[in-house]
Amino acid sequence: MSESTDIGEISAASLALTAPIPITEHPASVYLSSLSPGSRPAMKQALDAIAKILTGNTCDALTLDWAALRYKHTAVLRSILMEKYAPATANKMLSALRRVLKEALRLEWMDARDFERAVDIANIKVSKELQGRCLSEAEINALMQVCFADPTPIGYRDAALIAILRGAGLRRGELVKLLLSDFHAGSVKIRSGKGGKDRTVYLPDGALSIIEDWLEIRGREAGALICHINKAGAVTLRQLTPQSVLFILQKRGAEAGVENFSAHDFRRTFISELLDSTDIVTVQKLAGHASPELTSRYDRRGEEVKRQAVQSISVPKRK
Repeated sequence: MSESTDIGEISAASLALTAPIPITEHPASVYLSSLSPGSRPAMKQALDAIAKILTGNTCDALTLDWAALRYKHTAVLRSILMEKYAPATANKMLSALRRVLKEALRLEWMDARDFERAVDIANIKVSKELQGRCLSEAEINALMQVCFADPTPIGYRDAALIAILRGAGLRRGELVKLLLSDFHAGSVKIRSGKGGKDRTVYLPDGALSIIEDWLEIRGREAGALICHINKAGAVTLRQLTPQSVLFILQKRGAEAGVENFSAHDFRRTFISELLDSTDIVTVQKLAGHASPELTSRYDRRGEEVKRQAVQSISVPKRK
């Protein structure tokens, strides 16, 4: 079934709002306002995509009548999302859909029976194969060396950027929001991380020296810790974007011959290595995870670690 045929069969035009709803009573707006500032753009984009699918590109999140959605709409939507997106992405979009419909119920735009039926759609099965990978020591060294070989301010900045990703396991969004005032005494303060939570992470000595070298170039003025450098090579104290971090890593990866890695792979490496040396609750706190179970999903150490772990257990030998 084509996407246009599916939506046409369920009268997509009837899903458009006939009159504006106040922001304080709009289900999508109320849901988005409950999120942390860092999460809102991505979820707004997801809701816009859902609205466009349901209405043949006619509506966005704020012009769709969410309370008019029924099981026939959400079931078709699930099928389309399953075809268009990776399972994890599709499930995040379905979760956002359920949250908006929950707000429609709370705001009394939707009755309980229609709500229960509309949200009665199963998540899409996700492959249990672990995503991403750990970076090897040799790969990380190669990335750092190409930065060290660049004598420009960009080289110093990129070395500090990689040192923080490597040494603290931050998310891209957390890295770009760091201010100079967040860096002190061998630690960085993460403000409004995922879930709106603050935390303090500590940096290894090797990372600290690289950051201090960058600060000699950057200066000690207030502003973004890892900041923009213009075409003339002058430091400007404005934040990078998460996308900029990706471009920087791709550029340095090409120079170092390190392929197929992401910023999040530094985080996977950080967490996996820490699990070798400390307890999972401490790793959870450093990573800013909501639960140890989530932290355990980042473990990329493989079967050999489990094999070695049991060798400490004593079993009496035959005499």
